[in-house]
Amino acid sequence: MTTQYGDRATGQQRTASGNVLSIIAMVLGVISLIFVPIVFGVIALILAIIAKTVRHERLAVPALVVSAVGLIGGMVLGALLT
Repeated sequence: MTTQYGDRATGQQRTASGNVLSIIAMVLGVISLIFVPIVFGVIALILAIIAKTVRHERLAVPALVVSAVGLIGGMVLGALLT
């Protein structure tokens, strides 16, 4: 039996699965601040660009920002600490 509100669980599941690449890019961007920024940061940037251009995900722009900051920030931190 359906209610007037519809199936909320299905709608929430589609929203969460629609931003998978963006979320992975954000996580990798944060990781790139500490560990191997050239590898993790570049992968994060590539995933964020794919999320923006191909999949049109809602969180793609924040993912681009986080991955770029992680890449640049990780390289700057690495240069300062060595």
